[in-house]
Amino acid sequence: MYTHFQILIVGGGTAGIMLAAKLHNEEKRLRMAIIEPSQSHWYQPAWTLVGGGTYDYTDTRRPEDAVIPAGVDWIQDKATEILPGENKVRTESSGDYTYDYLVVAPGVKYDLDMIEGLREALQHPNVCSNYIDPRKTWHVLRNFEGGNAVFTQPTTPIKCGGAPQKIMYLADDYFRKAGVRDKSQVVFATPGSTIFGVKEFLPALEEVVKRKDITVKTFYAPVKIDASRNEIHFKRSKPEEQFLPDARLQERAEGADTVVMPYSMLHLAPPHVAPDVVRNSELAVAEGPNKGWLDVDIHTLQHRRYPNIYGLGDVAALPTGKTGAAIRKQAPVVAAQLLASINKQPKPALLYQGYSSCPLVTGYGKMVLAEFKYDNVRDSDPFISKFVDTTKEQWSMWLLKKYGLPWMYWHLMLKGIM
Repeated sequence: MYTHFQILIVGGGTAGIMLAAKLHNEEKRLRMAIIEPSQSHWYQPAWTLVGGGTYDYTDTRRPEDAVIPAGVDWIQDKATEILPGENKVRTESSGDYTYDYLVVAPGVKYDLDMIEGLREALQHPNVCSNYIDPRKTWHVLRNFEGGNAVFTQPTTPIKCGGAPQKIMYLADDYFRKAGVRDKSQVVFATPGSTIFGVKEFLPALEEVVKRKDITVKTFYAPVKIDASRNEIHFKRSKPEEQFLPDARLQERAEGADTVVMPYSMLHLAPPHVAPDVVRNSELAVAEGPNKGWLDVDIHTLQHRRYPNIYGLGDVAALPTGKTGAAIRKQAPVVAAQLLASINKQPKPALLYQGYSSCPLVTGYGKMVLAEFKYDNVRDSDPFISKFVDTTKEQWSMWLLKKYGLPWMYWHLMLKGIM
């Protein structure tokens, strides 16, 4: 096994595999390696459907060695330290590796201790997270008999910001089919000011919320879960506003800025942080709202202080959604930058403009395809938009989500073809 590579990639998820495939397609003589400890590669966008009982969990997995491109070395180990001044990466058990160019793409880490009681609550039968185990979510939905069904998310950036509400819409549909919706309150509690930040897609989602009689609580940040009492505590980020506890939900106020809400079931996205190998390194943003995330230029994805290092995927400090769709637009930019540097060519004109996509499932057989770029500007695919109004709920977009996108992921994206 070589210990020095022209291009070393930390992370064998969507970002690392897609980039390696794209580079290998362009330059087969490149000596590349991926550092990735996991033996499994997961198509996580389908976990919303798994949690709603309409997709097979086993179909979201492939063996890691089956998706790594031929000709790219797989270092099955965990990267523990990046030493950019020495062009070196340390691993947990196989030693040090050096590089000419480094691509940092380890994804994110779930910090279950950032919300008090979350780690313990996830052991209870009525608390679940599609991010962690979508099979449990489906079990919780099937065993729900009424009461407050609370769906929430943390104050940190998260993968696919729309995911906490997607499973809520499917849950609402399922509760109606199961005959328990009329004795239930479905609640979406978000730290944000709205359910979605791109104005063109907001009216459709507001109509869904109204049609389904879902209670939306904005400026609600989860800070504590008391699973023994089936209660979740939220800090209200606008405590100066007059607050009246919602009697329908049996809320109660505690102090000036905390509200306690009982639940019969709870689904939440866990807080996300950058993996330790980035967060505790010289590569991270040192201060401010992006502290701990990888410090890269938002258009070239080149590190701001180390020019032979690039970032890719969820770990990067970018003001856009952390999605696989975003990576699909980022990977060609990083590939072009790397090849230009290696071949001593002028820097490419191709830049990343912040594209991301959120396929917002709004019920069984319905989806709104939200595509956007930096500054929450709509960026819908012009070809699809000729035939379908993606700002509205569409059955065709549901088919895309359930059948089209998974096929594209395994057969095109991970092959570096798109």
